[in-house]
Amino acid sequence: MKPLAMYILLGFALAATVPARAETQVRVIAQVDTSKEIYVGDSFVYRIIIDGDDKPGQVDLAPLAKYSPQDAGGGNASQTSTTIINRKVTTQVVKRYVMNYLLTAAEPGRAVLPALTVTVGGKDYRTNPVAVNVLKPGTTDQLALEVALSEQRCYVGQPVILTVKFYVAASADVGDFQFNIPALVSDAFYVEEPDVTDPQAKQYRLHTGMSVAVSQHRVVYRGSDFILVSFNKVLIPKHSGQIPMGKASVTAALAVGRTRSRDPFFDNFSLFRSRKDYRRFMVDARPVTLTVLPLPEEGKPSEFYGLVGRYTISATATPTEVSVGDPITLTVRIGGNRYLKPVQWPALETLPNLAANFKIPAQRASPTIEDSSKVFTQTIRAGNDKVTQIPPIPLAYFDPDKGRYAIARTDPIEIEVAPTRILTVADMEGAEPTVVNREVAAIKEGLSANYEDLSVLRNMSFSPLAAVVSPGYAAIWSVPLAALVASVLIKLFTHTTVEKQALRRRRRACSKAVRQLKGIASAKGQAQCESLALVMTEYIAARFDKVAGSLTAEDCREVIVTATADAATAGRYRDVIARCEAARYTSAPGAADNIRVKDAIELVRTVEKKSKR
Repeated sequence: MKPLAMYILLGFALAATVPARAETQVRVIAQVDTSKEIYVGDSFVYRIIIDGDDKPGQVDLAPLAKYSPQDAGGGNASQTSTTIINRKVTTQVVKRYVMNYLLTAAEPGRAVLPALTVTVGGKDYRTNPVAVNVLKPGTTDQLALEVALSEQRCYVGQPVILTVKFYVAASADVGDFQFNIPALVSDAFYVEEPDVTDPQAKQYRLHTGMSVAVSQHRVVYRGSDFILVSFNKVLIPKHSGQIPMGKASVTAALAVGRTRSRDPFFDNFSLFRSRKDYRRFMVDARPVTLTVLPLPEEGKPSEFYGLVGRYTISATATPTEVSVGDPITLTVRIGGNRYLKPVQWPALETLPNLAANFKIPAQRASPTIEDSSKVFTQTIRAGNDKVTQIPPIPLAYFDPDKGRYAIARTDPIEIEVAPTRILTVADMEGAEPTVVNREVAAIKEGLSANYEDLSVLRNMSFSPLAAVVSPGYAAIWSVPLAALVASVLIKLFTHTTVEKQALRRRRRACSKAVRQLKGIASAKGQAQCESLALVMTEYIAARFDKVAGSLTAEDCREVIVTATADAATAGRYRDVIARCEAARYTSAPGAADNIRVKDAIELVRTVEKKSKR
């Protein structure tokens, strides 16, 4: 019996430890959404789910280098699960963290994304391999892409303008399109936005999250009418050498025909309507390479930290008449160049004359951009009354036109510093006329003039009871008390949570969308299409807790199918958004025909009604 009892106790001990181990068990899973087709040049989301922990891990992305991985953010996705056993309710928080990365498909065919190493809580885990099927898009002469650099040779740190031109045949019916510009995500460059000269330029968000100012014009290209979509970016190389720009490409959906389908919603006089068929096409640009020359070592100033181009520097100070220890606001402006991202804080503490005579605090305000200049503000204090000026502040840079280094300097700023002495009791009484500093001076009467007559003294004794009933004191204590009571009442009656805010947003989504759609009924053409697609997308986002900026027409269809199980309504909803987007990016006549606001309103109401079943 003793061995049997020992085994029973051991079994209970093991059973007691299982839940504790299960709570701390961590699994790392990799996923790719394969419900939508992935084409060469397209970007897709690679998701890493950390199941069992609510904090991000460290991911080794080296095995995915050929897919140019970009961090797409992530967040805590913990969930609460409730279990009822024998009428006993048990609530448990399931910890989970999701990390998203954006990958770019490089070549067609079936590919297996390798397992990655993810470090969570100091322990390494391996993800599962993920298989994806990358399709090869078609080619067409209705699309063309050109990428050019303003300079083929430059120095390290010298700004170069990258120009991207995307040509679309005026007769083409284009759906969505996606740029893949490797140079804009390369670690070899700083990337800046240039001056936008086209007042009609619109902001367009690339798949990497970067915004570009896109201009659109009708041009003659290769002897035919085309729509030119173009944008510029400024690249500032960080190191020397031959830097390839990578293979830039654009994938776009083009309408290749029509199919007939039974759908009386868009045509009151026929049981059939025509639906456009889209196919994916890709066009790439001729590869370019930038030759970056190293900066010469000869003549390099000690203050140089990498600025290339022409720069100016100026400084102002206020006030200029102070006492020792008084604060002086020093403002330094650096300009003369359109690209100021590499400009750093002036190293005031390294200037001997400035550091020896002024106290320079380590705290610094963030620089600002004003009138094409980068502005730095710093408070300094004179350390002695022998200081007569704020010395010149140098700025070293390399002039690529002259091929040599140069140093710009601010003008010296004349200041007047008065001595400061410690106040004594005699100074306070004013027995003798004594100048203490610029701001404090004792007069002959001083405080001693008040000692001669006691009749000027008042009884200032304080009574708490008198303070409570006194009108003056009552106003002082009653106002904060009333504010406190009011804030408590407001908090009680208007208390809300994130869940309540989301519920309120979902309830108001339909009425808000219908009101906005009625408001754009008077608009015409592309303006109406653009507003209509935006309102319909924002309705889906608000009604089903999605992010409007990332929703496509196909995403809206999938959300509606999941919520209502009505594939027909979801398909019509997707088609309206797709046709609006197509009309937005093409100038072909009739692109905005048959897109009616009242049909969109009916669709929104139908989705809302079926979502509440």
